[in-house]
Amino acid sequence: MIQRSLNIILFCFFATALFSQTGGKNSYEFLNLTHSALVSSLGGANVSVLDDDLNMPYHNPALLIKSMNNSIALNYVNYFAGINYGFAMYSRSFNETESFASGLTYLNYGSFTESDPAGNITGSFRASEYAFSMIYSRIIDTAFSIGINFKPVLSHLENYTSVGFAFDIGASWHSRNSLLSTGFVIKNAGYQISRYAGESREKLPFEIQAGITKRLEHAPFRFSLTLRHLEKYDLTHYYGAQDKSKTGELAENILRHAIFGVELIPAKNFYMSAGYNYQIRRELQIESKVSGVGFSWGFGIKLSNLTVGFGRAAYHLAGASNSFSIVVGNWK
Repeated sequence: MIQRSLNIILFCFFATALFSQTGGKNSYEFLNLTHSALVSSLGGANVSVLDDDLNMPYHNPALLIKSMNNSIALNYVNYFAGINYGFAMYSRSFNETESFASGLTYLNYGSFTESDPAGNITGSFRASEYAFSMIYSRIIDTAFSIGINFKPVLSHLENYTSVGFAFDIGASWHSRNSLLSTGFVIKNAGYQISRYAGESREKLPFEIQAGITKRLEHAPFRFSLTLRHLEKYDLTHYYGAQDKSKTGELAENILRHAIFGVELIPAKNFYMSAGYNYQIRRELQIESKVSGVGFSWGFGIKLSNLTVGFGRAAYHLAGASNSFSIVVGNWK
């Protein structure tokens, strides 16, 4: 038993070389969905924004800080085809350097028609997935912090159930004036404990992310650059294509890893934000009409202890996702 537990732990922390595949080839892909209205509006991923938003530690556990003490975050996303998902979290600080947060994320696929092999309708069934979050962060010094997020996972698809767990390990650094902040996260390193009936054990959506956020000192703008899938160079679907030069192939891959975001913060109680995800634009665009695919936008209103945010991300001409976030600070 001890040897088996040790093997599982080693499997998690040395997963970089093992989990090199991207979306569509892993189990528990819902772990990469974005709940936060702010992050959704910034392109769908961000690990470096240092703020009092309790949603940020889900993307980088090192961003859980003392100012989030006794806060509650509630999120709801209206997705596609009747699918919706959400996230709720509560945080508590132990002292000046250590904080803890726990929460639950869910994905509801809705109701499906059930039929036999002959096509006769026999009823209906539902599908849903859940992941708990237990985040611990520690401030190493005034500028550097680390954190870990342990996520037990439950996936229930009709009569098939799978259980697993994942880890996020993150680090964050910010300048003394807080105008510059950076983040680094190893995401979804884990293990599928129980498999779906008749299926082989599947990999988790492992990913390495890094990001930088810069706020201008004399202008109300904050810019973010997030790099995704640093564990994998080629994110294209035409591996070894001959119609691209080496320079063009390099530029294409760099852009597919990058997500750009900008915030306009004219006052402390209001922000507007926008983002651009090149990979989404390239993969989901229609040649005849690209439109706004890959772009996102949003806004937020901050009151004394309440923040309300909205984000909208265009994934395809068929529609966009709408994210709603509420963060209550110093809740009692």
